[in-house]
Amino acid sequence: MIYFDNLSKRYPGGDEALSNINLQINAGELAFLTGHSGAGKSTLLKLLMLLERPSAGTLLINGKNINRLANSKIPSYRRQLGVVFQDHQLLMDRSVFDNVALPLQVAGQPRKEIGRRVRAALDGVGLLSKERHSPMMLSGGEQQRVGIARAVVHKPRILLADEPTGNLDPALSAEIMALFRRFQDVGVTVLIATHDIDLINRMKNRIIRLHQGMVVDDGGIDGSIF
Repeated sequence: MIYFDNLSKRYPGGDEALSNINLQINAGELAFLTGHSGAGKSTLLKLLMLLERPSAGTLLINGKNINRLANSKIPSYRRQLGVVFQDHQLLMDRSVFDNVALPLQVAGQPRKEIGRRVRAALDGVGLLSKERHSPMMLSGGEQQRVGIARAVVHKPRILLADEPTGNLDPALSAEIMALFRRFQDVGVTVLIATHDIDLINRMKNRIIRLHQGMVVDDGGIDGSIF
């Protein structure tokens, strides 16, 4: 599904954010990406989102080299991705329903299909009863669940999350991680960048550790962090 082959990312001025990354993440797998601040986690996710391009190496998604993807094809490529951010990035002047509907509206889905998919996504995260609420009326954990519903409403094959529990207490963090596992259970490939070592160790999934832009551990669950 996702294959990094000797991939590196160097920014102007010589700062190398990633160096010779070799990783394979299989379809339907849930994996965590961790490491110190500045280790390269966010850069790796940006490469997957095509917000950045690699300086060297190859990135394959479903066997396709996305390094060579024309800019005009990027919107189509991104439709197979769902992205969850730490700060939700919700539109506070729109309802919960409208926030979740936004990706479908951009894609030109019919109104009836939008309604069906949005309500199914909100039901999946336990917020169907709050579809007409403003996000400002929701707790932080509920706002994050709206962000997750928006990320999955178009049924992505890959779900990426960048510090999705960074602003939540341990109980809410566990609830959010349980949602990600449910999406994995239906075949979605999930990659989560996080500092929450205690939580991810309890989940017993694959942990990929970065240090200074390099993979230093892949699959360990011992909780050590660099």
